[in-house]
Formats: sequence, structure tokens, C-alpha cells
Amino acid sequence: MASSPSLPPNAAPDAIRSVAIVGGGTAGWMAATLLSKLFGPALSITLIESDEIGTVGVGEATIPQIKLYNQAIALDEDAFLRATHGTLKLGIQFENWGRLGDSYLHAFGDIGMPLGSLSFHQHWLAHRHGGGSRDLWSFSLNDRAARADKAGRVGPLAGGRLGGLAYAFHFDASLYARYLRSLAEAAGVRRVEGRIEGHARDGLTGNLTHVRLAGGQEVAADLYIDCSGFRGLLIAQALGEGYQDWSEWLPANRAWAVPTARVRAPRPYTRAIARSHGWQWQIPLQHRTGNGHVFSDRFISEDEARAELLANLEGEPLAEPRLISFTTGRRTAFWSHNVVALGLASGFLEPLESTSIHLIQAGLARLVEMWPTRAFNALEVAEYNRAMGMEFERIRDFLVLHYTQTEREDTAFWRHCRAMARPETLTSRLALWDAAGRVYRYPEDLFHEPGWVQVLVGQRRLPHGHHPLAASLPADRREQFFDDITAIQARAVDAMGTHAEFLTGARAAG
Repeated sequence: MASSPSLPPNAAPDAIRSVAIVGGGTAGWMAATLLSKLFGPALSITLIESDEIGTVGVGEATIPQIKLYNQAIALDEDAFLRATHGTLKLGIQFENWGRLGDSYLHAFGDIGMPLGSLSFHQHWLAHRHGGGSRDLWSFSLNDRAARADKAGRVGPLAGGRLGGLAYAFHFDASLYARYLRSLAEAAGVRRVEGRIEGHARDGLTGNLTHVRLAGGQEVAADLYIDCSGFRGLLIAQALGEGYQDWSEWLPANRAWAVPTARVRAPRPYTRAIARSHGWQWQIPLQHRTGNGHVFSDRFISEDEARAELLANLEGEPLAEPRLISFTTGRRTAFWSHNVVALGLASGFLEPLESTSIHLIQAGLARLVEMWPTRAFNALEVAEYNRAMGMEFERIRDFLVLHYTQTEREDTAFWRHCRAMARPETLTSRLALWDAAGRVYRYPEDLFHEPGWVQVLVGQRRLPHGHHPLAASLPADRREQFFDDITAIQARAVDAMGTHAEFLTGARAAG
């Protein structure tokens, strides 16, 4: 018989008293660490995982929003970098996406700075339409630092008028989960080893009442968080929530992953290299490099894709390549009854823009914001599902942009991507851009204006015009404005240490 935890002191009668997290890995231990930090002893947290079940573990690259999670759990950044063999990440370098030989960095942080009521890129567009040749990325502090292999903690420049260095991290996902586990267990999270073999539901509400492990042990909780990966043990198998397949827009359905020996100082950015029928990631860690090849088996066989990956590695493979199969998409509902799905149990968007860990974080943040009682208000559940669904869709559209905004016709895969229909939500955004370079940020949008501008310009989609106000600025004043920005950023980059020096300092801090 499953036992029910006693009510914590001073808790409301219908308060959530206990949480069971099904599955470890990045998603499970992120959830356990955050909830234990925020709720303390008022919430009993049990995490169930089996050492026999592996994790996907390809989420080794992040975006700057992860620092919000780190702040919420009071993470020591240097200790985290040491424990996970982490490095800093200033952006993602996209190679061969617009045309073979093209390269641009989707750099984190700002591009230039606003002037008057207009975003910087509108002034840059006026400059280009007037015959100017300045490169957009010459106004990105992150781009300039990345190309010099420099990185560090650099705050706002010019008295706060110019943004500083925005960064995220690369890290070993298995070491990250292990590190978070140590924090969570120290905060009182109970880990249970075992496989789930069954469950029971309340006949009236449909809520889960307990899960049953191999051997007969039962674990009961008020709220369940499904972090069981693609299987979706609770959200799909127990509650029957379906899956929206987005393969019509994102046709890749396989990935080979392999670690290699480090052959150079870690670059402070991820590489996303478009290949013949997909793309290759390269993620630099302190001790090794993570590599993978995302592809569609409609256009290239698994063996051919494996060979293409192995032929394009910088270092010696440290293991046999591992094949991961997936279907891009999302759950029809992320929250159903008293179960919330996180990580791969909630959906999958390929790691082209390093959003996997962010979506875990976003799901957790919304869950905390809308923390339920045991009544599980249907309106709150519906709003959670709406907001998470929109965030998935906005990210999906951004990824689809990379594939469809190409001039490549050298293989059947790229011809397919170029001709592929776009979601209507993306088509309307592109129409606004094409007219006058307008980029609107909608609710639940993850990517800000500079991200959209960089991908569009980097993949050769310049708008037909620009905002009329940009043309009213005298050319000499605009050029002086540009010169001031580049001079301030140049001095900042000159003063930075190298990425390798930063990592040496982080290791020494321990």
C-alpha cells in the first residue's frame, strides 16, 4: 500500500505536500534542485530513476537564460564549471546554411544600441540601402570576442549604454545531472532506484494516486513530474496524452552523437555546420568535444550519415557513435490532471539553437508561477498548456527559418528544405521583415530581435526597405554613431583575457 506524507506544519489544507519526479537526467534533477531550493522542508520530493536506463544526454549547449535558473538555485558558477568541465558560450556559428562557404555567428547579446526610437538594425539597413558596406557583426561585442577566442564576465559598457558580454555555457550533461543531484540530495530530496512498472488513478478525478516500481514498492504523491524522456511514462502511457508531429516542417529524425579528444583550446561558441543532408554540431568542453550529426533518413542512410560525421571530426573519437531517433513535435498537453511533463517527455525540438534545456527551465518557471493546490484548477492548467504550447511553436518557427531560408540546391535534402511550406506564423513574420525590416516580439517568444535579424541577414534575406525615420538621420551623424560603438567595443575586447585564461581562473577558484 502506498503511504501518503503527513501535512507540513502551517500548510494550507489543500496545499501540495509531495512531489514525485519520474526520471533523472537533466530534466529530473533540474526540477528536484529548484523545487527543493524554493519550497524547502514544506515540500517532500522523491525522484525515481533507474541506473539501467540511459539518458539522451545531447543537451550540452545552453542559451543565456540558463543564468536565471542558476540564480534561482544560488549556483556557484565557478564550482559549476569545474564540476561539469564547462566552458563559456558566446553564440552559435552557422556554416554553409545560406550557401556553401557562408558563415555567420548568431551571437548572444545586443547588436549595437538603439538610437532615438529605432532599433540599431534599422540604422544599419539605412546604411546598407544607401550603399554602405559595414558588416552587421562588426557591432556585436560577442562576435568580436568570439572570433578572438576571448571570453569572460564583462558588464555593460559606456556607462550602461552599450551591452556587455552575454554568455551561456557548454557542459557535460551527465556531469551536470550528477552535480545537481548532489545539491538536491543535500537539500533533502529522496532518490529511489527502480523501474516503474505500473500506476493507479483515482476513479473520480482521473489523477494519479501512485506509481508502482518493479518489486512492488509504491510511491504516492500529490503532484507528479514526468521526466521519463521520449517514453512519457506518465503523460503518454498512463494518461494517454498524444503528440503533435512537426516533421512536415522539421524533417530531421535521427542524430549520431560521438565525443572526441580535444585538439585545441575550447572555442567560446558552438558550431552548427550544414552538411549534405543535415547538420553537424560541435560543442567544446574543457576535457573533450561533443559532436553530432542531425539528419533525415529519408534522404541519407544511417550508415552514410555516420560515415559523414566520422569524416568531419577534429579529434580522435573517444567512443562508438550512438544513434538517437526522434520525432520533432510536442505533447498535445504538457500538464494533464496532476502530471506535468518536462524535457523529452514534453516534446522535442532538435538542438539547432540549444533550446532543450531552456524548455525544461521554462516549464519549471511556469509551474512555479502557477503552483497548484490539490484541486488543480482547470483554468490554470489550460493557461500553462497554452503558454508552453506557444513557446514551443515560436521556437519551432525560428528553427524552420534556418532550414527554409537557404539558397542551397546541391542535394535533395536542401532542395526539399528550400521548397518546404512554412508554418503560417512564420510566413507572416517574414512578410513584416521583407517590407521594412520589422521584427515584432510576441508573447512567449524566446528569441529577441537581434537573434532574428542575425539569422535573416546571415542567410541572405535582406528586407526591401527600412523604417522611414532611419533615413532622416544625416549620414555623417550615423557614421559617427557607428564609429563610436565599434571603438568602445574594440577597447573592451582588447582588455579581455582569452577564453582559456578565463577557464584557468575558474578552475583555480576552487
